[in-house]
Amino acid sequence: MHIFANPARFLAIARPLTPWLGWGGALLVAVAAVSGLFLTPPDYLQGDSVRIMYIHVPSAWLGMAGWTGIAAASLFQLVWRHPLAAVAGQAIAVPGALFSAICLVTGSIWGRPTWGTWWQWDGRLTSMLVLFFLYLGYIALARASDDRTGANPIAAIFGLVGAINIPIIHYSVLWWRTLHQGQSITLSGSTIDASILWPLPIALLGFTMVFGAIVLMRMRTILARNKIEARLKRMAEA
Repeated sequence: MHIFANPARFLAIARPLTPWLGWGGALLVAVAAVSGLFLTPPDYLQGDSVRIMYIHVPSAWLGMAGWTGIAAASLFQLVWRHPLAAVAGQAIAVPGALFSAICLVTGSIWGRPTWGTWWQWDGRLTSMLVLFFLYLGYIALARASDDRTGANPIAAIFGLVGAINIPIIHYSVLWWRTLHQGQSITLSGSTIDASILWPLPIALLGFTMVFGAIVLMRMRTILARNKIEARLKRMAEA
């Protein structure tokens, strides 16, 4: 990771990679959307409402993966003093919060016809809501930093401590037998029929690529802003 410690070296890779991830991901998301809406059959129990899975599942995955990225960036910031770690954490936080919110909203929409309620204080739903609030807390701490790079050690510690919630979200359906269904996809197979399942990996890859493009764009923006602020500060001191 230290090969990217130089912002110029990072930008040389990020600039050409961003459009490839963005447009490639958008294309895959479009393919998954068309496939999920028109080429897959309705579920025998849930009917057409099952199609929201192609947005809900990737959003849940990215909400959890985003915080895992923040925890990793926080570790690099605190232990190895990586100069881009705080920038990466800041860049991940906003899209991570967005996808967590999308997960909660789509889950409520999916739950209404399936469970008969918009919300339940279920282990999975509650821990996902906690994740969303953790994102908001991290964003507030990072923006409260006096350091122009946003390298707030308190935010980094918060990022590491908040990672405790990730395994809670993952195992909540096993630890607490509540309203949310159990794990549908495991290493040993899937309980979802293949005729419905096949667009989901496409959606997962597409949304992940779009997420990566957003993070890279935000990192580039933060670095550009920091560079401008440093230049203005030098001009003011001259």
